[in-house]
Amino acid sequence: MKFISWNIDSINAALTGTSARAEETRAVLKKIAEKQPDVIAIQETKLSKDGPTKKHVAALKNFFPEYQVFWRSSVEPARKGYAGTMYLVKQTYDPKVTYPEIGAPAPMDQEGRIITLEFPTFYLTEVYTPNSGNGLKRLAERQIWDDCYRKYLHQLDQAKPVIASGDFNVAHEEIDLAHPGNNHHSAGFTDEEREHFTKLLDAGFVDTFRYLNPKVTGVYSWWAQRAVTSKQNNSGWRIDYWLVSDRLKDQLKASTMVDTGERRDHAPILLDIDL
Repeated sequence: MKFISWNIDSINAALTGTSARAEETRAVLKKIAEKQPDVIAIQETKLSKDGPTKKHVAALKNFFPEYQVFWRSSVEPARKGYAGTMYLVKQTYDPKVTYPEIGAPAPMDQEGRIITLEFPTFYLTEVYTPNSGNGLKRLAERQIWDDCYRKYLHQLDQAKPVIASGDFNVAHEEIDLAHPGNNHHSAGFTDEEREHFTKLLDAGFVDTFRYLNPKVTGVYSWWAQRAVTSKQNNSGWRIDYWLVSDRLKDQLKASTMVDTGERRDHAPILLDIDL
């Protein structure tokens, strides 16, 4: 099966925007559609609590006519139009869909950050991990989130193998960002965040890209949108991941990034696996 995961940074902007960036985003959506993945996971949808509008659904159908849509949005007391996740699943599949709460600090469980699909022989789950924020003001809560999320994945793994994707908001090792020396106290590369990601892998999971490409450098999934030259200089971070249960690692075929051209911010990530 083939899966793609992407932090899109606003479904509305992608589907209805008129800016040059919106056009770049739609070009990436077209590229994803051409790859015909079985499932597409989308993070940071930024939709209202009512989810996609009729206009959004129609636009998605233009790109992905053979897919069903599942979504989760931020709800009170969390901020409106914040975070949010979505799945597009080929209509040939009929997964059981759940919207778990993991006991994270309030209001993280209300920010629409996790959707899980249960297939007959595996779980597929996506996450939009909370960012520790400017000045690391949310780092303490983020560490509790990481503990809760690890326990949640471990519980799933006891029942069936797990395939997990998303924006994990952490570059695990120095090889995973262009300028590690300058960022040891930056959100996404603190010792605490990296240690929690290590604990997640140690709980029985594999970082598929690094497993298949143990020494590859200069491959990233995110470039700062506000830094005009970040993409040109490949000054990026790898903070988006496909993780799988250890017992699935021998079934991996590919774990790669999807080229986004000049568009900065996140790149989609693709997983090809025998299931």
